[in-house]
Amino acid sequence: MLLHVAGVLTADELAHCRQQLVQAGLADGNISAGHRSAPAAGNLQLPEDSPEARALGQLVLDALARNTTFFAGALPRHIDPPRFHGHRGDGSLGLRVDSAIRYDRSGSASVPIRTDISATLFLNDPHEYEGGALVIEDAFGAHTVKLAAGDMILYPASSQHRVEAVTRGERLVSLFWIQSLVRDEQRRRMLLELDVSIQSLTQAHSPHSDVLRLTGIYHNLLRIWSET
Repeated sequence: MLLHVAGVLTADELAHCRQQLVQAGLADGNISAGHRSAPAAGNLQLPEDSPEARALGQLVLDALARNTTFFAGALPRHIDPPRFHGHRGDGSLGLRVDSAIRYDRSGSASVPIRTDISATLFLNDPHEYEGGALVIEDAFGAHTVKLAAGDMILYPASSQHRVEAVTRGERLVSLFWIQSLVRDEQRRRMLLELDVSIQSLTQAHSPHSDVLRLTGIYHNLLRIWSET
């Protein structure tokens, strides 16, 4: 399931992120790409252990906490600390699949995270750079994604994906991974569709008994399928 989450960051938050990225500077992003990922020219990253990365990561986590679409679609159990990347020049990020397990080392102990969902949060607008589209491949073909600043795409971490070469300007994004309460993608999709239906019925002032019945089904399915 691909889910477009609009307006994750406000204009002020985006401006703050970009200012901090400029002031802190971006280093070679291939260092943290993983041994199964091909290095790419122009792949830059804010060092994960820097104070700026931690502060900006918390800003993103706070924004996610107030976003109901994100919570309905992801049903997050654990969110890996956000990373901040810039892509410039003509280097493309070749086709890859994200690691099944990542380790959150932000606390006192290293915590393993199963990567059910991958997230790309766009930090600048498409007109500020050429190329740089995220291409996600699944059974239905290739999906090209290039969203407005502050918007985010969620997609299965098991998907093959790549980033097209940036031929002008610089592409700025935040990347992170999510372990969901519901491991199965199809079940998450069903729960999201049920949640959307409940909200629509509520807004349409449908009979309370109908809304209550669907709400009960939603929570009973979540109770059966969730892993806590």
